[in-house]
Amino acid sequence: MTDAPMNPVKQAMNLTEPSNANTSGMLRLFVYGTLKRGFWNHDRFCRGVLTVEDAVVHGRLFETSSGIPVLLVPEEDIQAVGTSNPRADVATQAHVAARMSNPEPTPDRLLEKGMDAPWGPVYGELLTFGDPETRLPAIDRLEGFHPGGSCLYRRVLTSAQVHGTVLPAWLYVVGDRWTGNFKELTGGIWR
Repeated sequence: MTDAPMNPVKQAMNLTEPSNANTSGMLRLFVYGTLKRGFWNHDRFCRGVLTVEDAVVHGRLFETSSGIPVLLVPEEDIQAVGTSNPRADVATQAHVAARMSNPEPTPDRLLEKGMDAPWGPVYGELLTFGDPETRLPAIDRLEGFHPGGSCLYRRVLTSAQVHGTVLPAWLYVVGDRWTGNFKELTGGIWR
């Protein structure tokens, strides 16, 4: 009899990290384009997602001439830049979560911040995964993210608001390999 693979949630519970928000090896990823539910890359890359929640970040959303969305966030909102080490990136996310933990819900905190032009709210989904070591490299490849190299998208850690709570989340912003004109999506939502 062979042992069945352990559920990622159970694996995460066996880690020896403290029980702060997101110190259990969970990956939070804010998505605003083809990785959202109902779009072509969701089923391919997000199968097995633990949770999907509506979320908002502070930024500017654009669409390329080919119809693909790209996001800009203020540089001062970036708390970390992704690496090629998923465990290190999840640990960074956990440390930022511990640093910014706020026991009080903060409704509309990002929305209020977004009133300053040219930045505003960008709407998407916050995905939580329990398998960052396999999940993150696959999504990095999809997004053309190459740590330390030229990229279509850069993966950065910033704040996302979910149900009135602000949490650190990884997301992909425009990288240095995009060329051409972008059309701004002033409503902060892609399709």
